[in-house]
Amino acid sequence: MNATELPQMISVDDHIIEPPDLFERWLPRKYHDRAPRVERRSISRASTLFNGLVEDPDGDPGDVWFFGTSAYVLRRPILILDGVETTAEMRGNEPATYDEMHPACYNPQARLQVMSSQHVEASLAFPTFPRFCGQAFSEQTADDREFGLACVQAYNDFMVEEWAGDSGGRLIPLPVVPLWDPELAAAEIRRNAARGVRAVAFSEIVGHLGYGSIHGGTWDPFFAACEETGTVICMHIGSSSKMMPMPPDAPDVVTTTLQFSNSYASIADFVFSGVLVRYPRLKLAYSEGQAGWLPYAMERMDHAYLHHTWGHGEEPMPELPSAYIRRNVFGCIFADRHAIEQAEKIGVDNIMFEVDFPHADGPYPHTLEHISKQFDGIDPETTYKILRGNAIRVYELDLDADRATVPQPA
Repeated sequence: MNATELPQMISVDDHIIEPPDLFERWLPRKYHDRAPRVERRSISRASTLFNGLVEDPDGDPGDVWFFGTSAYVLRRPILILDGVETTAEMRGNEPATYDEMHPACYNPQARLQVMSSQHVEASLAFPTFPRFCGQAFSEQTADDREFGLACVQAYNDFMVEEWAGDSGGRLIPLPVVPLWDPELAAAEIRRNAARGVRAVAFSEIVGHLGYGSIHGGTWDPFFAACEETGTVICMHIGSSSKMMPMPPDAPDVVTTTLQFSNSYASIADFVFSGVLVRYPRLKLAYSEGQAGWLPYAMERMDHAYLHHTWGHGEEPMPELPSAYIRRNVFGCIFADRHAIEQAEKIGVDNIMFEVDFPHADGPYPHTLEHISKQFDGIDPETTYKILRGNAIRVYELDLDADRATVPQPA
């Protein structure tokens, strides 16, 4: 398909670098003395991403988010520098400042301009400083849950009213929830759904964060609220604050190569938990895990279910695992030609596309060229669904309402 014939994309996984004054403007004044804040420091390259700030008078200048006992150092590989095309060739985790980064990282109007230049009509953006499911708000407020809920709601109000507010539907809000209380999480789902929100960031394996797992019904109030409101549960790789442990001395690229394993683990957990039996209309979207591995995952889960009957637990499922994956799970891809070629086996209605802006892993600023190669030789209807149509249906977006060729899956 010629690049000029490609439909405008809906990216279901991008990222926002939160503006440094977000909490000054959205958090109630009584909390300002302990609100998340940004400070510029001289930083050693020995620092780690989370809670590993090492200051050095001769180090590199970098902006740091401080919140409670945590320090989040902004890094060049997670943003696009102003005037620099891409960070893909940079080595290491050099710190960065807001002065260096492209305004599209944190400014909604600048983001819309970049999206237009990249053949992207709409975008859903995960958090950065609070981490991929907002877990920082839950971790750093254990001594004052009223403050924690205020932080969650301030972030969500910013996301809905400021980030997405004037975008004409092009910026899709992605709120977070208080992870310490599933009932409060359910209430936040309904609060945001009442103003048109149809997505929430959640942890791929929430039990790894020290909160209740999805087993045993702990999270049923949250799942019920998501099903009731049509809210998509969006789970980014690494949102459990853990990745597969690597052998000593293995380079970081090994972890990056295997990051899909987090999505695989989460899908298996959801399938065998019984959650998808109890909530058959739940929608689970897996970001940045790609999807080409899903046919094998379905085959393996079906085999395990049929042959390892002793491991079913107390409530065997009425259907094979693959049935729940095809009904409830959506894989999000940005560099996975294999998944596109295997779309029939995965489910043409179960794949969505993403850009990962402004991270170095994504195709910016060559997005149109990239998707042209990804979809070369693919039929127009499959291309439309993966680049656009599936996201419209899954997130209930007010786009392409007059198009009759986007059937609802059975």
